[in-house]
Amino acid sequence: MSGAPGGGPGARGPIWRSARAPAGWTAGGQAPAGARPAFGAGDGNLANFLWDGTRVRIVDFEDSGRSDRAFELAELAEHVSAWVDGEVDVLACVELDREEAARVRECRRLQALMWLFLLSGEGPRNPPGTFGRQVERVLRALDS
Repeated sequence: MSGAPGGGPGARGPIWRSARAPAGWTAGGQAPAGARPAFGAGDGNLANFLWDGTRVRIVDFEDSGRSDRAFELAELAEHVSAWVDGEVDVLACVELDREEAARVRECRRLQALMWLFLLSGEGPRNPPGTFGRQVERVLRALDS
């Protein structure tokens, strides 16, 4: 990451902090309580969800399998397609109890970290600045 703002050797900028911050968060090693088993798509790309005005249909199952509702909601909420062109609040119409809300929060942190590493190449698929926006998302997720 040398040459990137805040990413050079010994730098303590936001990129460095976002890459180092998970060390403290993952130290506990305990999965949060409140997991509700579910069959999950495993790919929260909004392009995989087709809405006909009445129903939502899922069209991509290559990453599907046993999961839990909180993980799938977090994966959908943190997928780059849900925020790159304007934030989509995918949790607005979902009721969560306290335990499941805590699990969603933990899973969102995990998904935000995954996207940090996936977007670090700043490739042509996403608008310029997407990686920098993800750095900020990770820092906010880890502070919550």
